[in-house]
Amino acid sequence: MQKGQIGVSTENIFPIIKKFLYSDHEIFLRELISNSIDATQKLKALASVGEFKGELGDLTIRVSLDKKNKTLTISDRGIGMTEEEVEKYINQIAFSSAGEFLDKYKNQLSSIIGHFGLGFYSAFMVSEKVEIITKSHKDGSKAVKWSCDGSPEYNLEETTKEDRGTDIILYIEKESDEFSEESRISELLKKYCRFLPVDIAFGKKKEWKDGKDVETDEDNIINDSKPLWTRKPSELKDEDYKKFYRDLYPMAEEPMFYIHLNVDYPFNLTGIMYFPKIKNNIEIQKNKIQLYCNQVFVTDSVEGIVPDFLTLLHGVIDSPDIPLNVSRSYLQSDSNVKKISSHITKKVADRLEEIFKNDRSEYEKKWDGLKMFIVYGMITEEKFYERAEKFALLKNTDGLYFTFEEYQKLIKENQTDKNKSLIYLYSTNPVDQHSFIETAKAKGYDVLVLDGQLDAHFINHLESKLKDTRFTRVDADVVNRLIEKDDLPTTKLSADQQEDFRPLVKALLPEKANFFVQFEGLSVTAQPMIITQSEFMRRMKDMSAMGGGGGMNFYGELPDSYNLVVNTDHPLINQIIDKKDKELDAELKKIKEELKPLETDLSEVEKEVKGKKDEDISVEQKERKSSLEKKTEDMKAKREEVLKVYGKNQPLVKQLVDLALLSNNLLKGEELTRFIKRSVEMMNK
Repeated sequence: MQKGQIGVSTENIFPIIKKFLYSDHEIFLRELISNSIDATQKLKALASVGEFKGELGDLTIRVSLDKKNKTLTISDRGIGMTEEEVEKYINQIAFSSAGEFLDKYKNQLSSIIGHFGLGFYSAFMVSEKVEIITKSHKDGSKAVKWSCDGSPEYNLEETTKEDRGTDIILYIEKESDEFSEESRISELLKKYCRFLPVDIAFGKKKEWKDGKDVETDEDNIINDSKPLWTRKPSELKDEDYKKFYRDLYPMAEEPMFYIHLNVDYPFNLTGIMYFPKIKNNIEIQKNKIQLYCNQVFVTDSVEGIVPDFLTLLHGVIDSPDIPLNVSRSYLQSDSNVKKISSHITKKVADRLEEIFKNDRSEYEKKWDGLKMFIVYGMITEEKFYERAEKFALLKNTDGLYFTFEEYQKLIKENQTDKNKSLIYLYSTNPVDQHSFIETAKAKGYDVLVLDGQLDAHFINHLESKLKDTRFTRVDADVVNRLIEKDDLPTTKLSADQQEDFRPLVKALLPEKANFFVQFEGLSVTAQPMIITQSEFMRRMKDMSAMGGGGGMNFYGELPDSYNLVVNTDHPLINQIIDKKDKELDAELKKIKEELKPLETDLSEVEKEVKGKKDEDISVEQKERKSSLEKKTEDMKAKREEVLKVYGKNQPLVKQLVDLALLSNNLLKGEELTRFIKRSVEMMNK
């Protein structure tokens, strides 16, 4: 027996290994099985060039668990090692590399050793002792046994082993007892090894017999050694791709499209990417792309490795040019990874454009499921936007679809305003905004549906991209002002009539929001009162609610603001005005007569002090001006209070205000109940 000391620069390496690897200690199984795969593949390569002339035989890698003795064994029939090779690869290279790593990353205790290619000694994360029993494929080789209990000393001795290959035996430590459980090992094998290129057996298959699981003689192969992405697309059918998707995501709906990636220059890349049906929740969709290196699972957390919008896709990417054992921060800056990311973006755009051109009707049917993915990409990736302009669609309220170019031609004549800007009208909720949509369509306008989670951002993005273009929600103003022309109608009400009417309705509006009363001559067929919301203010509040940042939080804290537009052409409005004039004429006239001399005197005082510095104005003038201002304001307040009280007692005014609120989904609770009761009473009269 040979005893020796491992050549490491850090004397007490194993406790440090455990500390570094604690957060990701399950990775040991992937590392050890990857080594067995390498050994097996090397033997096959030697056989293919005639350097190994023996029988390959069964190359299955076997994982076995002895729960009683708490050992986990990984066995292969690969090239094996001679005593000299054990000395070289286990005692010298692996552990000297460990020392270099620890020296380099000693200040980064959160780093993960298993991600840096030093795979064998990851076994010591979970083991109190590790043994290697190995026999080289070379003729005349003797089997050797290497063992180490976690101290820098090791034992190396000859042993007996009938067959070539290597057994790694882990004596599971107490703190890692979970890895002596069959269910935990099964879970890890499925996670990391389900597509490895050599068959891996974990025990025997079981079948239900006499009320219990009974082992059979058949190996329980846990992996598919020739997964779909490693095969030629010409060999595969549509059902093969669908079945593979179901295997990957058993609970998911059937995908809409897929792309089979197969690139060998300037880098190697294979994979299958699926377009899932994306509704209105981005976060649920992420962490569905599985990243592999030579069929070895690397990660399913690919944010920062591929463009953010591609994380909405599902599927598998496999490339030997993506380093297996590195940190994500390294992956994110690796030049090959960036090239692969750009290439996938290009292939995705190619595939979407191909489907759009070859079968537009089918593409349109699937647009609602594709839309969020494409919009996300257009907002976040400039190159994707340039490609997607050709196949991105806009849907209108009639369910018709248009490319950007088609829609521009459709609305150019009728929806260009007096400043030569093209106005895209849109709805965020066709049900709630139905009356506004119908009014716009009656005027010959077309209305888009933009009701997606990202559409508020997308609208802003499009306005920055499309020349002389503005987006306006269909309820942002009365129809005559949605797209301003030169021939805007004017109101028939005088300034005094408007001043009298404003308090009538303001007294009946909700106090939780700001309402600005405006007057427009719309038409006798338009609604008597209409509530609109400024496009700018509403959009800023929407962006703030979505976490827009950039100072937008200010808008989120402001109360909602609306415009109540009084249609001065409507007969009911004129009826209210006539009734008010008749019933309040004497009282308002009296207030006006009292107010007139006050306003005249105030005007004279203001002329006297105009242009004077404060110190040149006499105390008497200041007091007189202040007194007149107060009396004037009091008189105006008295007049406004008279109008408010009158308005509150007019069922018709209240009914028209409530109808306007109801059409905007702003009438709720007790006020809605009162409205219904009042409506019934008015119909019974």
